[in-house]
Amino acid sequence: MEQNKKKILLTGATGVMGFEGLKQLIKNELFHLTLLVRPGKKNRRKLKQYLNHERINVVWGDLCCYEDVLKSVTGVDIVLHLGGMVSPKADKYPELTLKVNVLAAMNIVKAVKLQPNADKIEVVYIGSVAQLGHKEPPDHFTATGDLMNPALFDHYAVSKIMAEQVFVESGLKYWVSLRQSGILYPELVKKGMNPIMFHVPLKGVLEWATIEDSGRLLVKLCEKKLPEDFWRRFYNISSGKSFRLTNYEFITKLLQVSYCPPPEKIFEPNWFATKNFHGCWYSDADLLEDYLGFRDTISHDDYFQNVLKKSVPWYFKLVKIVPPKLIKMIMRQVVHDKNAGTMSWIKGNDLKKIEVYFGSREAWEKISSWKNFDKTPPSEEYHSENKRYLISSSIQDWSLQEMQEIARFYGGKCLSESMLQGDAETPLLWENSAGCSFYASPRYVIFGGFFPDTRLCLELKRGQNH
Repeated sequence: MEQNKKKILLTGATGVMGFEGLKQLIKNELFHLTLLVRPGKKNRRKLKQYLNHERINVVWGDLCCYEDVLKSVTGVDIVLHLGGMVSPKADKYPELTLKVNVLAAMNIVKAVKLQPNADKIEVVYIGSVAQLGHKEPPDHFTATGDLMNPALFDHYAVSKIMAEQVFVESGLKYWVSLRQSGILYPELVKKGMNPIMFHVPLKGVLEWATIEDSGRLLVKLCEKKLPEDFWRRFYNISSGKSFRLTNYEFITKLLQVSYCPPPEKIFEPNWFATKNFHGCWYSDADLLEDYLGFRDTISHDDYFQNVLKKSVPWYFKLVKIVPPKLIKMIMRQVVHDKNAGTMSWIKGNDLKKIEVYFGSREAWEKISSWKNFDKTPPSEEYHSENKRYLISSSIQDWSLQEMQEIARFYGGKCLSESMLQGDAETPLLWENSAGCSFYASPRYVIFGGFFPDTRLCLELKRGQNH
C-alpha cells in the first residue's frame, strides 16, 4: 500500500448510508479503506464485490469488542463512525441498543487515543435527527444548539445522545458530530409495511437528505483539508430547502411513485399519531454545505420521479388494479399490530401510549375526517427567540459566571464552583429546573443543545447503568 494514501476506517459499511459511502469512497484511488463489519452471511453477501479489493481491508469483528476496534483503528487517518443499532430493531431491543451504540463510541475513543498520532486523527460521528425529538408547527424549525428532547420510548435517540457525548468529552482534538436527517434512497419504496409508519404525525415535518448526497458528504470529509473551526462542533445534514416536506406530503409522494392510491383512500387520519416522533426543518443545514459542497442540484420532485420511481419493481404497477378498499383492509391489519400498532393502543385502551402519542383519548376522538384535514404547508420562517442561549463571547472568554447565566436561562443552575476560563471541554455539574443534576461540558450545552429535562436525565442515567 502506497504511503500517500489516506487511510480511512468506515464502520456501518453495510448500512444504508455506509454502503453508499463505501461505493463512493472507493472511487478515489488515494483512499485505502478499512471496514469493521460483523461476520455473517448477509454482510458477506453484500460486500462480496469488495472482499478482494486491493484498497479495502475488511476486519470481521464487533464494535463492542475493543480488540476488534483497536485492530481497525490502528494506522488510520480518519474514522467515519456510522455503525450501530438503528430503528425499528432498536425499539425492540432497547438495552442492547444502548450497549452497542455507547460502547462502540467508547471503544473508538479509547483506540484512537492510544495511537501515536492521536492528535492528528479525525473522527466523524454520525448522529441523528431523532436526538431533537418532536417538532411541530409553528415550532418546526431547529438549529444545532437548540435543546435536544427525544421522543418518549425512543431508545435509539437516547443512545445516540449518550454516544455523541462520549466523543464531545473525549479529549480528542479532531471530532465532529453530523446529525443525519431522514434518508431518501431507492430501496425505500420496497420496504415492507411496518406499524411504525403510523407513529409519524401527518402534520410533522422533515428536511430530507438523499442517499447520494449522504455518500458524497463522506467523500468530501476525507478529500478536503478542513479548517480548525470546523472541528469540535455539531452540524445538521440535509439536501437543502427543496427537501423540506410535511409528512403528509412525503407519504403522498411515496404512494404516488409506488403506484398506490393517495392516503385518503387507504388510510384513516386517526390512524396516525399526532405527537412524540421526530422531525424538523433546519435553519442552519446550509452551513455544512458551505464547508463541504456535497449536495446535488436536484429538487425533491425530480428525485421522487427520476430516482425513486425508476427504482420501483415492475410488479408494483399491478397495485393499480387492486381495489383501494382491499389495500385499506391490509393497512388496517398493520395499524392494529398488537405491539406497535396505534389502533391496538386505542382498542386496548392503553392510556399511557394514547397520552404520549395523541395527548388523550378525547384528543384522538376529535380527529376528524380527511375532509377537514388541513394540507397547508407550515411557515418557512424561523424564530430563534427563547429556543437556545445565544452566546456572544468567544470560547476563550467563557467563564463560570456565563455558565451560571446559561443555566438560569434554561431554568436551572450551574452547581460547579470553579471553571478555568475558556475551558469548553471539562464537564461541569448542572441542575435542571426540577432539581435533576447532570454533568456536561460547556461545549455540549452551548453548541450541542444538551440541557436535559428530568425525563431525559433519568433515561440517560438508566442508560449509564446498562
